[in-house]
Amino acid sequence: MFPLKRNRRLRTNEAIRSLVRETILTPNDFLVPLFVVEGKGVKDEIPSMPNYFRYSLDLLEAEVKALWQLGLKSVLLFVKVPDNLKDNKGTEALNPNGLMQRAIKTVKNACPDMLVMTDVALDPYSIYGHDGIIENGQIINDDTAAFLAEMSISHATAGADFVAPSDMMDGRILSIREALEDEGFINTGIMSYSAKYASAFYGPFRDALDSAPVDLVDIPKDKKTYQMDYGNRFEALRETEMDIDEGADIVMVKPGLSYLDILRDIKNEVDVPVAVYQVSGEYAMIKAAAEKGWLDHDQVMMETTTAFKRAGADIIASYFAKDVIKILNG
Repeated sequence: MFPLKRNRRLRTNEAIRSLVRETILTPNDFLVPLFVVEGKGVKDEIPSMPNYFRYSLDLLEAEVKALWQLGLKSVLLFVKVPDNLKDNKGTEALNPNGLMQRAIKTVKNACPDMLVMTDVALDPYSIYGHDGIIENGQIINDDTAAFLAEMSISHATAGADFVAPSDMMDGRILSIREALEDEGFINTGIMSYSAKYASAFYGPFRDALDSAPVDLVDIPKDKKTYQMDYGNRFEALRETEMDIDEGADIVMVKPGLSYLDILRDIKNEVDVPVAVYQVSGEYAMIKAAAEKGWLDHDQVMMETTTAFKRAGADIIASYFAKDVIKILNG
């Protein structure tokens, strides 16, 4: 009762604020997305993602070592596939000498203890930019799920520790889990994009991988038939519970900042680690506003990434990971 209880006593200076702070970020909280391209000596800045790059395999090796030196121990790999290797069924995704497979090996050779997660989806390999096989203008669910299981086996064979299906096909977690078990990859984990929304925040990412849906008359113009409606809340928990029942080891909410309520709901209900993805549009907005001088880049970066952990995230996939840790390390 006032004045015996004065809450401001615990805010008097930085020493006491630090001592009683409830949410503290560490390098162990972060999963670092990395974009990989063909070539040599390539470090290509993504125009809509300032200070973020696509790396050729030789420079990927150096980047991974730099991450490890900062204490960042987990990466999530994405590949930009040349157009001439794309088709409707994602055939190149199964190439044992494909870019993803070589990227996995590159990371493991450079830093054997680095945890490697891999994107499992058709859109980087699809001539249509969709996460599924298209027949008669429709995204075919079950054939796609079966193909994603084959892709997962290919990644596990190359050395991936976790596969991360980001497609939102029904039943794909069970297909992948059974395939991994059948092939003896009993220790290969699955991080499922369980609550992935059909969001407008993905634009810069699609630029980075050239994976946006193409504008053709006879196919879907967007991904709303498989990614979730952003007006829905309880559906996210149903999707997540199904993925856990099918064998997911980690579940993810994507995007992050506009879906903190979903993140908290899921964290309250499930007993597996929960990841969140601070997506490219969130990154780009902060970068753009900071360039305009409209906000303080580092303060907003730290505030938003802390919000994810405060809301319940065990893992934060973020393009800001390196910058956050550099600030934390002083």
